[in-house]
Amino acid sequence: MAAISLQGITKNWGDTQAVRDIAFEVKSGDFAVLLGPSGCGKSTTLRLIAGLDTASAGTIAIGGRDVTGLPPPQRKIAMVFQSYALFPHLSVRENILFGVKVRKEPAANYEARLKRVSDILGLDKLLDRRPGQLSGGQQQRVALGRAIIADSPVCLMDEPLSNLDAQLRQEMRREIRALQQQLGMTMIYVTHDQTEAMSMADQVILLRNGSIEQNAPPALLYAQPASVFAARFIGTPPMNILPLAEGADGAVIEGSDGPVILPRGSGRGLQLGVRPEHIALVERGIAAVVESVEYFGADTIVGARIGAAPLLVRVPGQLTLAAGDRVRLGWDAAHQYFFDSATGLRRAPG
Repeated sequence: MAAISLQGITKNWGDTQAVRDIAFEVKSGDFAVLLGPSGCGKSTTLRLIAGLDTASAGTIAIGGRDVTGLPPPQRKIAMVFQSYALFPHLSVRENILFGVKVRKEPAANYEARLKRVSDILGLDKLLDRRPGQLSGGQQQRVALGRAIIADSPVCLMDEPLSNLDAQLRQEMRREIRALQQQLGMTMIYVTHDQTEAMSMADQVILLRNGSIEQNAPPALLYAQPASVFAARFIGTPPMNILPLAEGADGAVIEGSDGPVILPRGSGRGLQLGVRPEHIALVERGIAAVVESVEYFGADTIVGARIGAAPLLVRVPGQLTLAAGDRVRLGWDAAHQYFFDSATGLRRAPG
């Protein structure tokens, strides 16, 4: 049985449709990420699952129980917000225990539950402090503690790391994922950061303009993108998308003389996708002109141009190249993707 199931979920705000026909399932104990750019509907979808907003159509089930019309307290979920939502006048102890006290759960269990949570999160020496005396990472742990102590099988997180600096975000990603696995919680996590999604998730639900673009495990989302949008949203740098044209012996990259990309096809209406890390500098390949070189230590990102089409190449180490240099580029045909120019959807060539 799926821990969370959405079927045909739609949300309208007057004449504006925030999400449209959203359908997915999350298995018990899995970590699912709602990923997408600002305004794509990911936070709205999370709020609908939480019961903070009401769906205009469709059904939501949690643990096999239809909760579509139930208020948040009856859905038996925990939630962590972007702002942490800590009470500044309460201690860490009081913040963590706030929810269980409001729900009037047995007071005899408070201290045992508090000790378990504070030990897991390393908050045992901070229980008497106020939020203003804590770092951003510590405040995030308190917000997590308040969610964990509820003993809810489902936890929802809305951009919980967006207020932290880059290094702390990386540390907290590992902590949250380890915590979720340790507790066996089912988690839905909202983010616009594809690095968070790819490094944490069992399942990534990529949203675009209020609809699901692709729903897949991270490795599959990277290796088999369903569209140009998915291909370019996942990967750093994003996938190169190059227009194809008809050459003398088959399809070539527009503006180049070859070699032929599709020997038995014209390439008309198709775009070629190749990830920067799959492209190499070769002796015989497609001619390109270097436009920029950025060295990052472990690798170098080369900006180049084939005809009028720009592309990026990611190569290990440091290169002695400069703008204006002429190079030749090649890649394994196994790493080629083809997309319909009109719809943006991936399709087989020919």
